[in-house]
Amino acid sequence: MKILGHYEELWLERAGTPDGKLQDFTREAREPDEDRIVQYLRDGEELFSAMGTVADILGSDERILGGDSVFTDGEWIWRGDLWFYLSRYHVRLPDEFLTRVREHGYALPVLDEARLISLSDELHEIL
Repeated sequence: MKILGHYEELWLERAGTPDGKLQDFTREAREPDEDRIVQYLRDGEELFSAMGTVADILGSDERILGGDSVFTDGEWIWRGDLWFYLSRYHVRLPDEFLTRVREHGYALPVLDEARLISLSDELHEIL
């Protein structure tokens, strides 16, 4: 299980060493297929559901519904607000993840219940 968007402001210390601060990953330019990547993130399988909203930590007045929720594609996990930071601030995501998304034609792989339970157990260790 790999953490996508492992920024120090968004994950607890026990999740491991973060990639850095979110603001250091923002860009002016967007990926040419950013809308499809955003949809991939929004379509992820939900492993952890958090009710409520979270504030945009980069300073806009926007709030993101379910931002503390956690999603997966079976290999990566990410917070429910990552799609917002990608669409609003064009955060740079790892090439390894982008390659996976594109190779799957922007469609999430079908995950069986056993895999989702296993990922949920791993996630429980870091939340």
